[in-house]
Amino acid sequence: MSSKFSATLKIGDLNDYIAPSQGCVVSMKSGSDRLLNKPSKKATKTVSPPEMFQTDPVKISLKDCLACSGCITSAETVMLEKQSLDEFLANINNGKTVIVSLSPQSRASIAVHYGLSPVQVFRKLTTLFKSLGVEAVYDTSCSRDLSLVESCNEFVSRYKQSRSDEKKESTSSLPMISSACPGWICYAEKTLGSYVLPYISSVKSPQQSIGAIVKHHLCQKFGLRPGDIYHVTVMPCYDKKLEASRDDFVFRDQSDGSDQMTTEVDSVLTTGEVLDLIQSKAVDFSNLDEAPLDKLLSNVSEEGHLFGVRGSSGGYADTVFRYAAKTLFDQDIKGPLEFRTLRNSDFKEVTLEVEGKTVLKFALCYGFRNLQNVVRKIKEGKSDYHYLEIMACPSGCLNGGGQLKPKPGQSGKDLVQALESTYMENVLVADPFENPIVKSLYNEWLGHPGSEKAKTYMHTEYHKIEKSVTSQLNNW
Repeated sequence: MSSKFSATLKIGDLNDYIAPSQGCVVSMKSGSDRLLNKPSKKATKTVSPPEMFQTDPVKISLKDCLACSGCITSAETVMLEKQSLDEFLANINNGKTVIVSLSPQSRASIAVHYGLSPVQVFRKLTTLFKSLGVEAVYDTSCSRDLSLVESCNEFVSRYKQSRSDEKKESTSSLPMISSACPGWICYAEKTLGSYVLPYISSVKSPQQSIGAIVKHHLCQKFGLRPGDIYHVTVMPCYDKKLEASRDDFVFRDQSDGSDQMTTEVDSVLTTGEVLDLIQSKAVDFSNLDEAPLDKLLSNVSEEGHLFGVRGSSGGYADTVFRYAAKTLFDQDIKGPLEFRTLRNSDFKEVTLEVEGKTVLKFALCYGFRNLQNVVRKIKEGKSDYHYLEIMACPSGCLNGGGQLKPKPGQSGKDLVQALESTYMENVLVADPFENPIVKSLYNEWLGHPGSEKAKTYMHTEYHKIEKSVTSQLNNW
């Protein structure tokens, strides 16, 4: 493995958090159903097929991997080479303005590891990053609220269109499927194709939303070129590196006539890589000073409290359900939603009934085994859901492949429970539509939810990727 690669990610120990309960999805069916046609790479990982394929282990190249979280979640060489901790440290001293955007899931993971609260971690990481030369540390809970507002608007539009389609007997635009999980998007593009992609929400993930805010709005607001800013996010998932590298999020910087290509997010660090940074600098993190938070793009109240929505994987189903109930049916829902557990704890649903009729049916669907059952029903035209919050990882984003692993003697289940209880610790539940930062972004820049500017900067497209059997699997 090249020395450029992060110490956190080594081929020798890339058995992801799912293993061994779920094998590589490319070997769950015949190879022709699973692999895409991309040039082979030298770096490979040996993957043992499930029991139904009792053959010699096969070798799947990094370019073949679906980034499905079954074994190796971050299987693209571009993100291994260009988005490492070493690369981040090198760019701090290159004369650019460095901005770090921190996810709440990473914040919770570090909080559990050190026995701190999320707000303490936020303040201490602000101290650490600024001591290295970072200009500002923001909070992706803010950009998540913006993504949620756009998602609510998109769902209501689709729902109304679907009701109109029923009268015209045309194809339904529902269920709408969340688009914040890059592992799910990668899987959908590479294996599911055209029968699922139209249902996926066009709204960018919180990572890419804050990337658009920083590179398209803040730069203009403060008279900077997008290329002058080096924007780094801290995420719970290796696949976020893959997401940041998508061509859809690369644009031409024509602010000074140079016509240079730049990206909305220049680099992604996982939670584990931040821990590597803390340890490599020999920082006594628990006793580190707590700096004031940068409130420009952070969900921090005047009193210093963090605020955000319910839901440790972004709160998409929760937020969209409440908004749709109020907007479409004048039902104001207070308190937590009552999700009903179905076949397992990673598959839950919630419904709204009006005059004895189910008018909204939403589901949380986490992990590949659950989502494969869901998409099969969509393909067969048997899905009766209006909205699906799909995440590739069992237990959702808090259990992402880039999160800190259990300590010795701690089970994965116990760690997830600790993360879930810590995630909303001292965090006020707030309506994203009332977020003053989101309001100012619409007033100063985007106009209104669903506007042409919002569609340009807050939405994207997903693409079917053609696949075929690679030479390594011709003998299956």
